[in-house]
Amino acid sequence: MLAFTAYSWAATTLCAAWFARRFAANQDRDLSVLDSLVWQGAIYAVWLPAAAIVWLLLRRYGSGAIGHLALYLTGALIVPLESLTSALIDNAFASGSATIAARTLARLPISLLLYTAIVAIGLAAAHHRRAHNERARAHALEIALDQARQALARAVPSPLEERLIVMSGARRVPVEIADVEWFGAADNYVVVHWSDREGLLRSTLQALEERLDPKLFARCHRSALVNLARVRAFAPLSDGSWRLTMESGAEVVTSRTYRRELLERLGL
Repeated sequence: MLAFTAYSWAATTLCAAWFARRFAANQDRDLSVLDSLVWQGAIYAVWLPAAAIVWLLLRRYGSGAIGHLALYLTGALIVPLESLTSALIDNAFASGSATIAARTLARLPISLLLYTAIVAIGLAAAHHRRAHNERARAHALEIALDQARQALARAVPSPLEERLIVMSGARRVPVEIADVEWFGAADNYVVVHWSDREGLLRSTLQALEERLDPKLFARCHRSALVNLARVRAFAPLSDGSWRLTMESGAEVVTSRTYRRELLERLGL
């Protein structure tokens, strides 16, 4: 990003200096190459702090609605200030009877265009960075799912006391913990989902989570606990959450809050 910024400033300065010399020649004025470069270089150098501010805002607020609002409000301050600064620099290099106010007004469209370009580039960079991070997180989750499946494959069959006694209809059914796809909270009960079946367990999700192997089971929502080894596929959603598809085809959404906790547990 720094290299692109430096290139943009240098290229803009050279092009603007060339046009400044042509304009001066048409006005029968002598403008040296050095003066034109210093003139235009100074004008566009004052945009470098503005670019840094845009990037900091995107890092702080993201590229969503809040980030856009922050960029718009900041632009309402930056564009006039940049126009005034450019007018003052113009006044030092260009002769003429135009006042600072007139030069500032004339600079406003250019300043608005430059700020819009900076914001567009910043948003593109922010989206690229977010996409890169999402790929890294998805890769980490895929590794965690593979490790959970391997752990389940190596696991010794659970002894009787580690089975869950689940109420399914009027019957009490023993269920191997490893066979459970996911648990869902239901007041003072937990809904157990396994092998396309479901039943009730008298417990809370929090108490049940403390009994389970954290390598296999992960909290993905305040009301859902999934067996990572039984996740068949996952897909990111537009709001930053994940949709997990279980072996049975059931779908469980991982909220952004619990996704963050899961990623921290994975070391990201």
